[in-house]
Amino acid sequence: MEWDTRENVLENRRLFQSALGAADLELTPLKQIHSDVIRVFPDSSADVCKGDASATKRPGILLSIQTADCVPIFLVDPKKHAVAAVHAGWRGILARITQKAVGRMQFEFGSNPADLLAAIGPSIGPCCYEVAADFVTKFTAQFADAADYFDEPRSGEEPNPLQWLNMKPPGHQPPPKNVHLDLRKANRSQLVAAGLLEKNIYVSDLCTACHTGLLFSHRREGPLSGRLMSAIGIRL
Repeated sequence: MEWDTRENVLENRRLFQSALGAADLELTPLKQIHSDVIRVFPDSSADVCKGDASATKRPGILLSIQTADCVPIFLVDPKKHAVAAVHAGWRGILARITQKAVGRMQFEFGSNPADLLAAIGPSIGPCCYEVAADFVTKFTAQFADAADYFDEPRSGEEPNPLQWLNMKPPGHQPPPKNVHLDLRKANRSQLVAAGLLEKNIYVSDLCTACHTGLLFSHRREGPLSGRLMSAIGIRL
């Protein structure tokens, strides 16, 4: 975290790896930028730390994702012995990073999507993730099933045929109501579209904003919220 000391961050990561029993693995965190950039480790790029997904089939590497409402997603190919980690908030969903991560595993490792196992970790739930009504337009322009991601699928652009009832002149009607977005459902849909079997996708129902005693939530706690680190790797 920018507000924390480097020493604290490194110590927390050491404790995290120790708790996982993965102290001997090389931790490879990303500088997440809400993009569709996918890194394959080991990566010799000078810009190696920037991106929002990573993949490897090299034992000894621990891929990690940090979240505080966004969705952490982990992919495992038990046949090709490859793994991937994905950070997907609403921007990443629009960029189809989850679907692209599956495609990258196909390209790099020869993975068959039907063989992949996926885990969608704790994130902010639709109960707490209120967004502007124009998000419906952003998503329906990209995804055929986008209406299923929202509790009230309105674009906010529909005319009000009974505008005269609110006693306001044209152009002064109340703004469209906000809607609630289900990030988990959107990412799950991308995994299925990429070829994963529904039975191979696990989705946590823990909401970060509902469980701030256990998890971190930027939406609930503000910019000084901590970050959850989730990781996946292959043993030596």
